[in-house]
Amino acid sequence: MQSIFKLKRALFIFIVLFITQVSCKKKENGGMVTPTPTDPNPVQYGIPFTGVPDRSDAIIYQVNIRPFSTVGNFAGVMARLDSIKALGVNVIYLMPVFPVGNVNAVNSPYCVKDYKAVNTEFGTLTDLRAIVDGAHSRNMSVILDWVANHSAWDNSWISSHSDWYRKNAAGNIISPPGTGWNDVAQLDFNNSAMRLEMIRCMKYWVYTANVDGFRCDYADGPPADFWKQAIDSLRNITTHKLLLLAEGSNSSNFSAGFDFNFGFGYYGQLKNIFGNNSSVAALSATNSNEYSNAGSDQQVVRYTTNHDVNSSDGTPLDLFGGRNGAIAAFTLCALQKGVPMLYCGQEVGTPFKIVFPFTGTKINWSLSPDIKAEYKKLLNIRNNSLAIRKGVLTEYADNNVAVFTKSVTGEKVLVVVNCRNSSSIYTVPVALANSNWQDQISGGNYNLGTTLNLAPYQYFILKQ
Repeated sequence: MQSIFKLKRALFIFIVLFITQVSCKKKENGGMVTPTPTDPNPVQYGIPFTGVPDRSDAIIYQVNIRPFSTVGNFAGVMARLDSIKALGVNVIYLMPVFPVGNVNAVNSPYCVKDYKAVNTEFGTLTDLRAIVDGAHSRNMSVILDWVANHSAWDNSWISSHSDWYRKNAAGNIISPPGTGWNDVAQLDFNNSAMRLEMIRCMKYWVYTANVDGFRCDYADGPPADFWKQAIDSLRNITTHKLLLLAEGSNSSNFSAGFDFNFGFGYYGQLKNIFGNNSSVAALSATNSNEYSNAGSDQQVVRYTTNHDVNSSDGTPLDLFGGRNGAIAAFTLCALQKGVPMLYCGQEVGTPFKIVFPFTGTKINWSLSPDIKAEYKKLLNIRNNSLAIRKGVLTEYADNNVAVFTKSVTGEKVLVVVNCRNSSSIYTVPVALANSNWQDQISGGNYNLGTTLNLAPYQYFILKQ
């Protein structure tokens, strides 16, 4: 009996010592955090970034890696981090960095062959980490484009977990219904194991590349309860402040916990205003609709171009009346309500569409320094105005001219934008008439009378 007791006691001591040793194993080592053997997460690369902006302070810059540089890879992005920073940007959004499928494929970056690998077309994991480190050192966050709704046909999940995909009556895996996206296979969100693995893959990049969040492609495809599950899990990574952007318009995306929804309606309304002479006053209803169900400073992303609409619709120069119209439209995106997003190349007035799958043309960064200066000026005004970023919006638009104020305690900003390629006369409402302001563009004083005679696409930004 005594020998059995001694054996049990020795075994108990061994277990205690083992648990104690394991629990003390986490350590800092040159920015690397080693998890315990019981920690299911990968090793944390680097030190989590503490400079992630608040939702309303974000200015997002979309990088389409293929046309971004002559080399079309991570090194080309790395070389322009200073230029991106100089615009006033604080969030870089990288289009998908994952290997692209080959089966039934059209070379789309959104056809993901492996959710936990880097596309060798762009470089290595070390190269991706260098971009993240470089952005962080310049006080910019990095988010990755995530494709949760579907995968490539040669993703390993197809063969190892065919039950993770939706199938037709004949038992064959299908493409996303009603989309025409035949290069990808539709995942089945009724499968709990698939959901958990998708979430593990998202968390993998937070730890392995130290990224600061995700832009979630086709967010209106997967069910809202999946996004709630994924976002709750991601928010449990307490060492990271993550930015999560839904490329979708469903108000349920806000309930699921996304920080941002996409402003599809606002973009469409801008096209109608600048291209079809629709009433500028219609933007008010669009703003209200897109912010329904938003809370806790959740925001809508505003843009005049991105990789989809640039390829399909045309450039901002095409859609909004040339250089001055494109700047006028972006002024509304940057200052009215929401968070602005730029697409690479728009800041130099790229005059041609960058067409899917984005392999045929390269951005010429030497074009139009005057346009670039205009974008920098607008973003600088936004970055330096609490009223613009967080203030209460009051609108005074008529059919042709967008007019609004943004106000917080101690600061009021007035923005006037002629949305027509012709002169407009605007009657100043009583609430604003005969008031004194400081011109945020020229720096001088400005007395606002009872009428404004505006040149085509002219805009004012005034402050009290």
